[in-house]
Amino acid sequence: MAWLRVSRTYYPVTALGPGRRLGVWTQGCPLACRGCMSRHTWDPGDGERVPVTRLLSLWRRALAAGATGLTVSGGEPLTQPDALVELLSGARDAGDGAADILLYTGYEPAEFDEAMRAAADQADALITGRYDVGRPTRLLWRGSANQRLIVNTGLGRARFGPYETAEVDRAPVQVVLGEQDDLLFIGVPPPGALGRMERALAEQSVHLRDVSWRP
Repeated sequence: MAWLRVSRTYYPVTALGPGRRLGVWTQGCPLACRGCMSRHTWDPGDGERVPVTRLLSLWRRALAAGATGLTVSGGEPLTQPDALVELLSGARDAGDGAADILLYTGYEPAEFDEAMRAAADQADALITGRYDVGRPTRLLWRGSANQRLIVNTGLGRARFGPYETAEVDRAPVQVVLGEQDDLLFIGVPPPGALGRMERALAEQSVHLRDVSWRP
């Protein structure tokens, strides 16, 4: 049985890809990009070690509830390539061919080893490249201008092709209450947005603790 170390799952995600999606955030990232909003996912020893079968069960329930896609982010998913292959191939087998798979990775395709490539090939679309806080962008679903949206399949082309160069004035962000009464910020906000939000809340005597974008 394969296990994947996971930071969190959530459904429905509407800010990381088209439609309503199951979001899976893996735990552990050696890239440690400056300005990352998800520093809590860096430590490979944190999170929960989850059987891939349990994640696929979540995926089947999401499909039954109307999910149109699966988004896997992190952390860095490609640090667990073997379990990721099992998750993504199983997700494809469980679907009806209409639900897509989007994989986020901080690596560039030229950096993939054989195991990473095998996992990446299971996705219909990839968003690749390290987050660079010094290169802000309005490109949809990307945090910096160097990051690329790459399509792998016909479904990926149909679902994501129209968005390869799409820009937005305001990046989509979800704010939802987590299972442990924590606030989740889902999406790719522009640089500085979270700090501005935190300061605005403080002016209203609302103070955030243990935020994920600071050590």
